[in-house]
Amino acid sequence: MVRVIVGANWGDEGKGKITDMLAEHSDLVVRFQGGANAGHTIINEFGKFALHLLPSGIFHPQVLNVIGPGVALDPEAFLSELESILARGIRHPKLAVSSRAQILMDFHILLDTLEEERLGGRKFGSTKSGIAPFYSDKYAKTGIQACELLDRDHLHERLTNSLEKKNVLMEHLYRHEALDAQLLTEKYYALGQRLKPFLADTSAILNDAVKAGKKILLEGQLGALRDPDHGIYPFTTSSSPLAGFAAVGAGIPPWAITEVIAVTKAYSSSVGAGVFPSMIMGDEAEELRRRGGDAGEYGAKTGRPRDVGWFDAVATRYGCLVQGATSLAMTNLDVLGYLDEIPVCVAYELDGNIIRHFPVTPDLKRVKPVYEALPGWKTDIRGETAYNKLPRECREYVETVQRLVGTPITILSTGPRREEICWRI
Repeated sequence: MVRVIVGANWGDEGKGKITDMLAEHSDLVVRFQGGANAGHTIINEFGKFALHLLPSGIFHPQVLNVIGPGVALDPEAFLSELESILARGIRHPKLAVSSRAQILMDFHILLDTLEEERLGGRKFGSTKSGIAPFYSDKYAKTGIQACELLDRDHLHERLTNSLEKKNVLMEHLYRHEALDAQLLTEKYYALGQRLKPFLADTSAILNDAVKAGKKILLEGQLGALRDPDHGIYPFTTSSSPLAGFAAVGAGIPPWAITEVIAVTKAYSSSVGAGVFPSMIMGDEAEELRRRGGDAGEYGAKTGRPRDVGWFDAVATRYGCLVQGATSLAMTNLDVLGYLDEIPVCVAYELDGNIIRHFPVTPDLKRVKPVYEALPGWKTDIRGETAYNKLPRECREYVETVQRLVGTPITILSTGPRREEICWRI
């Protein structure tokens, strides 16, 4: 059985908790795209953790945690994150890193930072983690795979070729000193030696696991609306966070995927730039942000305050569509218990017309959300695990959202901890 956990919206939907919970009953947990530019916040019996590269199965000693070839692998971030986990008393997890995973290097982060500074008010809301320059190199075929770090001479040649064009940009566009291929070679060769024990043919491992009927969990980063083909382009990430890419980024056959669980919050939130139709402002937003989960609505990677708003059924329906969601997990349901009424965005108004489809970005910028207000339940439901014990108004909210989105909601999160889950099956 192969499950994929993906985001239905702008990212930051609470996928880490759902993955951590399902990982307990999995044999392998796999990261299939993205890099250290976003994070999964997990709260369990060991404490609170923000994972950026490590798969969310690391807290379960029986799980093999895999970083697939579709991941932007920052070796320093990977090793540092592993050391920080071990320092907190976590048993050394089983880890396998694809030899074909490409390396995110110092100069990718530098180029990302310099470009955001150059763009100023036109910037795309990058986390300055080097993701766009990394994927630019990957598809321009000047990137470097993890296996290439193990041969010093080969690495030096590849870096020398890669830096020819970059140094023109460095000196003449960004007014920055040129990059030194020799220094980079020594640094990344040494990092390669530290990575070597983890490197493996992960595609072979995963395909063997598929044939053996193992339980495999694939975890995506960000959400459907950050996809470069189907999202709010150009305010997207640089890899595909869709379940359809999971087979490619992990290295398994598409037919092996049996379940796609899309994750959404009971309201909306977003970190980063881009169009966000149901966003709210001022005191109303700050109250929701403050109540939003165990640590409030702040990015796991950046610490930036998230933009927040009411649940957007139009965007979520579209997100479930492009994800191919077989079911939906709703997180942070307990957060809404303070409200007398809860607005839900059921449609958009565009140029005087009511639309219920998710439009392209230029049109999305002009839409106005159309709301319906649902009665609040005005009580604390944190930790409730039985659906029939939730207040009637709470159940009506869930069932109304399910009807509007058109995807069955099977998992409800009623608190930030792993065990605070309510199943609807």
